Parts: sequence; C-alpha cells; structure tokens
Amino acid sequence: MQIFKMNSLVQLLIISLLCIISHVQSFQQPHQRHASLSKDIITREKLSYIVSYKQQRRYDSSLSAGIFDGIGKFIKSFTIKATASHILMKGGAEAENKLEDLKVEIDNSPVQFAAAAGKYSSCPSSKSGGSLGEFGPGAMVKEFDDVVFNKEVGVVHGPIKTQFGYHLIYISDRTE
Repeated sequence: MQIFKMNSLVQLLIISLLCIISHVQSFQQPHQRHASLSKDIITREKLSYIVSYKQQRRYDSSLSAGIFDGIGKFIKSFTIKATASHILMKGGAEAENKLEDLKVEIDNSPVQFAAAAGKYSSCPSSKSGGSLGEFGPGAMVKEFDDVVFNKEVGVVHGPIKTQFGYHLIYISDRTE
C-alpha cells in the first residue's frame, strides 16, 4: 500500500522498470519462465492497483469540484438579485389566451406593462403596476424563478403557468 503515497514521477519510474524486467524475462529459457511467472502476476496486480488508484483520485477531484460548485451557487444566491413585475390572471385557457394578446399589445414596453398590470392583474401588486420589487432566488415559486433568473432582461416573458394562475413577467433588472 505504500506505493499509493508516492508521487506520479516515482510511480512512472517503477512502472517503467517493471516493464523492462518483464521484457527481459520474456527472453529467458522456458524452464526459467515458470519461476518468474508469479513475479509477473504480482507486477500486473501492482499496475492494476496504480491504475485504479489514479481513477479514484480523478473521481475524488471531480467530486470535490462539484462540492465547490454547490458552494458557489449557494453564495451566489445571496448576491444575485432581480427586479420584476408581473400580470397574474387566474383561470385556464381563457387566461392564457388573454395574456398572449396582452403580450403582443405591450410589446416589451415597461410603461404599457405597468398600465396593463393595473388594469388586468388579479394580484395586489397591480396597484403598483405589477411591481414585485427586488428579490433573490427562491423567493418566488420555481416556474417564476426559472424565468426571472435565466431569461433576458427588458423583455416580457410568458404566459407562465404556476399554482396561482398564468403570468406575464417583465424583468426590469438583474444583478449577478
């Protein structure tokens, strides 16, 4: 087991020497080959341990990189913020169709979006033009978060279906 604590250069030298010894042994007389066969098997076992050890180290390093990615995402969740507005309509296909018509009418204009939110939204935020203010990831339902933190800023998105109904979402700002 001591072989695993050596650095890669020493391991490479050992492997090279073992290969040379094995090659020299292949030129021995047939009666001498039998005696060296058990040594050859041990050499192959050591080589397989070295290979599996290196594969384990690669797996361990990729696993630790994944842990650091998770920590990075966790920290980023405190620093990333978005400012968005929405228009909420409750109902089924009728609500979805009405929001699609409104989206064409609004045409990515924040002023027209605020006016439409005041007129059509069933959310209390309609009094402030549908503004939800600034918030971070996880403050809204998943479908809403997916749009706000992944889609283009300054564009009307939707209709998006959530447990509350259908939404049009206007992302006015996002800081990362």
